Amino acid sequence: MNLLRASILAALAMSVTVASAQSSYSSIEERLRQLETEQAAMKQQLAERDAVIEELKRELQSQAGPAAAVPTPATEAPGAAPATQAPVVVAGAAEPQAEEQEASRTPTPRTVETWGVYDPGTGFLVGRNDYGELSISTYAMARYMSQHDDDQVFTDHLGNERPVDVRSDLFSHRIMMFLKGWMGSEKLIYNVTFWTVNTTDQDAIFANLGYQFSRKFSLYAGLAGNPGSRSLSGSHPYWLGHDRVMADEFFRPFFGSGIYATGEALPGLWYTATVSNNNSALGVKASQLDRKYTYGGTVWWMPTTHEFGPRGAYGDWEWHEELATRFGMSYVDSPEQSFRDSGDSPENTTLRLADSVNLFETGALAPGVTIDEADYEIVALDAGVKYRGMFLQAEYYSRTLDNFLADGLLPVREIKDTGFYVQGSFYPIKQKLEVYGLTSQIYGDDDAGFGDSSEYGLGMNWYPYPTRNHRLNLQLLDVNKSPVSSTFGYYTGGQDGWTLASSFSVFF
Repeated sequence: MNLLRASILAALAMSVTVASAQSSYSSIEERLRQLETEQAAMKQQLAERDAVIEELKRELQSQAGPAAAVPTPATEAPGAAPATQAPVVVAGAAEPQAEEQEASRTPTPRTVETWGVYDPGTGFLVGRNDYGELSISTYAMARYMSQHDDDQVFTDHLGNERPVDVRSDLFSHRIMMFLKGWMGSEKLIYNVTFWTVNTTDQDAIFANLGYQFSRKFSLYAGLAGNPGSRSLSGSHPYWLGHDRVMADEFFRPFFGSGIYATGEALPGLWYTATVSNNNSALGVKASQLDRKYTYGGTVWWMPTTHEFGPRGAYGDWEWHEELATRFGMSYVDSPEQSFRDSGDSPENTTLRLADSVNLFETGALAPGVTIDEADYEIVALDAGVKYRGMFLQAEYYSRTLDNFLADGLLPVREIKDTGFYVQGSFYPIKQKLEVYGLTSQIYGDDDAGFGDSSEYGLGMNWYPYPTRNHRLNLQLLDVNKSPVSSTFGYYTGGQDGWTLASSFSVFF
């Protein structure tokens, strides 16, 4: 019996040992399979990581390659950014936020704004291969504006009483879409712009083509700003308000179709030179043009930091820790025509006298006398500083109108007007809330019988996101005898009262 019991116990012990061994073997196989599964997953993750690294390398090569234009905005740029204005962004540039944050730290911008006055933003890449690249960028702005005048009439320099056409309107004011990139060579770049201003019922599609030889010299053809003022050098849309101040709007030239060159001659010293078909070519047919050309040029020097923010932007959103400075000089000479239609109304509405009367209107300088041709010349000097969110800028203008071709005697042979503006801003809340003030002073030619005009304004910008590209603007202006008259900007001819404007814009 004892032997039987011992045998049974031995058999049971052996069974337990065998079962335990089988269980252990099964557990090891399971762990091996689990390790193999984890190893396969890790290999897949490593492969995906390597693919991402390769894509980032290609992006960096694209950004550092010739496609990155010459320094400038814009973006604004467009112009650009014009922009032959100051640094703008072209195909393959960094994200707007990163670009803006680096602007105050990087003395020499990697990219340059080159599209004339309206430069595309960074945008979104649609496609790229060995033959070219396409990106899409957009600027859009909606605006409410309410103008007021004391009695809704004014008296011009000849004693004629004229109406003041004040408005109160809400518009999807300005929309721009850009298709940009390079083709064939990263130095051969293009920008197709779809442009509209709904308040003036204007629409245009135009293209700019350029070859970027080097940072010191790039050559372009297309529609560009005639560089006779600071705002025509690619700073759009980075202004304090969404449109120009009164002095700038009165004196500035407009946009011509032609060729222009830009580059950085020396560190921090930039230039732009243009030859175009007219001072304002939008809406003008080739059959209306004569054989004369408009010539312009601007130089600007940024001695302390060799930059002044993206596109030479107004306001110090970038928060410069080192004092940034900019000094510029601009010039445009343009032989102007009335572009008179089959009736008596001139199509050229860009040249206004200091009382807001159209130079080419019959009776503008003498009763019953019509001017059909005149020369327009503008010289402008500008200076600006930025430091830790504070910004101050001024620009002085001297404009000459002469060489009149008229169908009767005129009381003057030339008209000389001068003026200036000053704008300043600071940030009560860093990169969120900007507050600014401005003034414009315009001095009409006393010998021709013109008086003076002025404006004073306060405004604010609210940046809801960590970029200067999207903002809400609110502005109140006190206008005294506006010499500017259009449905585009903030002013109407002869206005003596106040204007309230609010607008929101997006830019990518």
